[in-house]
Amino acid sequence: MNLSYSGELRHWRLRHPGSNSSITPSSVPVRQTSLASSNVEIVQGSEVSNDGSTSTSGRPPEDESTTLLQTVLTTAVLISPFFFWGSSMVVMKNIIPHTTPLFLGALRLIPAGMILIGWALAQGRKNPDSLIAWAWILAFSAIDGAGFQGFLAEGLQRTPAGLGSVIIDSQPLTVAVLAALLFGEKLGAVNISGLFVGVAGLLLLEVPEDALSQISESLSNPAVDTGAQAQAWVSSFSSTNVFSSGEFYMLLAAQSMAVGTVMVRYVMKYVDPIMATGWHMLIGGSMLLAGAAVREMDVLPGRLALVDGADLASMAYISLLGGAASYGIFFYNASKGNLTALSSLTFLTPLFAAGGGGTWRSTRR
Repeated sequence: MNLSYSGELRHWRLRHPGSNSSITPSSVPVRQTSLASSNVEIVQGSEVSNDGSTSTSGRPPEDESTTLLQTVLTTAVLISPFFFWGSSMVVMKNIIPHTTPLFLGALRLIPAGMILIGWALAQGRKNPDSLIAWAWILAFSAIDGAGFQGFLAEGLQRTPAGLGSVIIDSQPLTVAVLAALLFGEKLGAVNISGLFVGVAGLLLLEVPEDALSQISESLSNPAVDTGAQAQAWVSSFSSTNVFSSGEFYMLLAAQSMAVGTVMVRYVMKYVDPIMATGWHMLIGGSMLLAGAAVREMDVLPGRLALVDGADLASMAYISLLGGAASYGIFFYNASKGNLTALSSLTFLTPLFAAGGGGTWRSTRR
C-alpha cells in the first residue's frame, strides 16, 4: 500500500505492528512523503500496540477543574442579568425621591445604549442598514425600552422593590404563551398548570387586603350572608383605583418586556443582537427623556438638587450593570436559545431584589 501526504504532520504516530519502534513527528514538516508498506497504521492521537489495541498518546486528558470552572462561569454569566435587575430595583427604589420616574428610566438607558453601540462598533459589528431593520428597532425601543422602563419606574414609586419584582415574574407566563403560538415551543400539562397557578397568584396580589379578610371570614363561617359579603367585596374593589396602583404599572412593565423578549427573534433577523440592544436602549431612553421634559420639569430641577455622591454611584450601577451588561447578555441569549426556558429564570429576580432590599436596609441603619 502506498500512502502519501503533503502538508504538516502534527500529533500523529506511525508504528509497524511487528516492530517496537515508532515515529512521532509531532511537528515535523512533511512534503510529498511516500510510505510503502502494507502494515503501517496511522492513528491520530493514539498509539497502536503490537496486539492491535490503541492507547491515547496525543492530547492530554481534559482538566476536570478547568471544566468545572468553565461551567461555573457560564452559569454565572447566564443568571447575572437577573441578579443585576433584582438589585437594580432596590437601587432605583431608593434614588427615585431624588429624581423622577421617566428621567430615571432615561438615565438608565441612554448611557448604557451608547456604551453597547460603541462596543459593538469596536468589535466590527454592523449598524442597521435597511428600512425594515430600523422599523423593528423603533418598535423594539418603544415597547421594551420606553414602555418597560417607564412603567417600571412609575411602579417602583408605589410598590416595594420585592413585590414589584414578584409581579414582573408574570413575564414568563406571557413569553411561554407567545413562544408556543409563534415559534412552536412546547407546553406540556405541567407547564399549562403552572401558568394557571401563576396567573391566579398574580390576581391575588391585586385583591385589596380588606377583601381578602372578608373572603377568609366567609369561608370559615358559612352563616355569613354571602350576598352582603359579595357587595362588600365589590365596594372594596371600587374604593381601590387598581389602574393607578403600583402593582398595575408593574404588570404593564412585565408585559412590555415579555413582548420585547419575543420581538427579539424578529429584530435579530435584520440586526446584530448587541447592536440592536444598544440602539433600542438609546432610542427608548430618548423617548423617556422627551416624556420627562413634558411631564416632570416642574419637580425635576428641585429633586436633582438633592443628588449626592451615593446617588451618582447608584445611577452608574443601574446603567452599566443593570443596563448595558444585563440587557446585552439577556437579549443575546434570547436570540439564540429557548425563550420560555430563558425567561423562566426571571423567577430568580425577586430573590435578588428581596435579598438586596434587606441588605440595603441593614447598611442604612
